[in-house]
Amino acid sequence: MNVEIIGANAGLIWNALNEADAMGIKQLKKATKLKDKEVFAALGWLAREDKVNINVDPADEKEFIVSLVQDK
Repeated sequence: MNVEIIGANAGLIWNALNEADAMGIKQLKKATKLKDKEVFAALGWLAREDKVNINVDPADEKEFIVSLVQDK
């Protein structure tokens, strides 16, 4: 996996999140058809750019909920 692929995958995740308020990792994988490592690499990219919030799901502490950072 190279930087171009990670960036493209980050775009897929951003678009999926833009259509929803927030999504879990499983939902992101289903919406984007990406594998675990591809999702996590793309989320790292988006997190580094301060584009996403990643929080633990209070209902299931093993799941993360991801949402886009709202413009200030």
